[in-house]
Amino acid sequence: MTTTVIIGGNFAGMTAALELKRKGKKDHRVIMIDKSPLFLFIPSLIWVPFGRREIKDISFRKDDILQKKGVEFIQDEAVKIEPDKNMVYLAKGEPVIYDHLVIATGPKVKFDVAPGVEEFAYYIGTPNGAMKTRKALEEFKKNPGPIVIGATQNAGCMGAAYEFLFNVEKWLREQGIRKKVELYWVTPEDYLGHFGIDGMPMGETMLKSFMNMFHIHFKTQVGIKEVTKDKVMLTDGTEIESRFTMLMPPFVGVDLITHSPGLQATPTGYIPVTDDYRHTSIPNVWASGIAVDVKLPFTPGKVPFGSPKTGYPSDETGKIVAENIIRVAKGENKLVKKAWGKIPGLCIMDAGKKEVLILSDHLFKPRNFAIMIPNVLYDFGKVLFEKYFLWKTRNGYSYLP
Repeated sequence: MTTTVIIGGNFAGMTAALELKRKGKKDHRVIMIDKSPLFLFIPSLIWVPFGRREIKDISFRKDDILQKKGVEFIQDEAVKIEPDKNMVYLAKGEPVIYDHLVIATGPKVKFDVAPGVEEFAYYIGTPNGAMKTRKALEEFKKNPGPIVIGATQNAGCMGAAYEFLFNVEKWLREQGIRKKVELYWVTPEDYLGHFGIDGMPMGETMLKSFMNMFHIHFKTQVGIKEVTKDKVMLTDGTEIESRFTMLMPPFVGVDLITHSPGLQATPTGYIPVTDDYRHTSIPNVWASGIAVDVKLPFTPGKVPFGSPKTGYPSDETGKIVAENIIRVAKGENKLVKKAWGKIPGLCIMDAGKKEVLILSDHLFKPRNFAIMIPNVLYDFGKVLFEKYFLWKTRNGYSYLP
């Protein structure tokens, strides 16, 4: 029997575990290690600050589902990996030995990217951060003023910040305080709508029209120099008064990776892999989702930034890793290969009860097909996708698209 240990249990890890057990059946023992027993649909965190979703609406216990599907679950923190011993060390439990290891750990947020970001800017990428943001917005209503929203230098998740921006604008109008608020967007992107994927046809034009329509000031090719309680200072020397600030900092690899030198990770803590998501030099170590080191196909301009690692590529790489481990266990040499940039681009960007569908045959250029479709009536596509993915994962239907 082949034993595969999967560290991390959200999009990439959950898919990899369920697919590996479904395809491998009794020949494969699958063990997931994760600190949390909950699966969280991260894309919907943007709605939590506005009360449109509660955390319980977008999360559920994954340990019960995994058990039903034959996957063992260890609720613990993996603290170190020794690839030469095929061993994972845990914070509380005994070490776990593996034949194959899948690293699907997600990111660590680098709040120290600039002074004051952690202390004075809000962050919506975690349940705790989303709830703190909700509380801050309720306080903001009592004394409205300028708002700064955006992404810092080296950030890769600009899409979520764009979504939050347009949701804030909608919320301000609903609260009857929009005229009292100067709304600012700041981004390291070379141009609006770059998204870390070198843009989409008509993307910049569309985003500029949104900014003008909603009377949002914007600055591109800027980073954050410092954030204080009432001000945001940019790397180009601009200072913006702000009574509420939300910024998306960069992601780096989690401490587990940086504390495991045998993994030969990149300086930012990501796992170097080939197009089959196998470690470049450790054959029984694999990575999926955010843990993968992705090479940028473009060179950023004045200010560095990264590319997004969204739910769809995470789900896809989880499936690829599961299939490839099955093939290796059977002694096959031909593996499934699909470079990160060749995974289709599939994203629905919420724009405050409106949405933009972003579709392409490849995430990165060159592309044969790419389009952005605005829906100014309602964000039913985003809502439908949320309901579908939660239903699919709750039932363990990992094989579905």
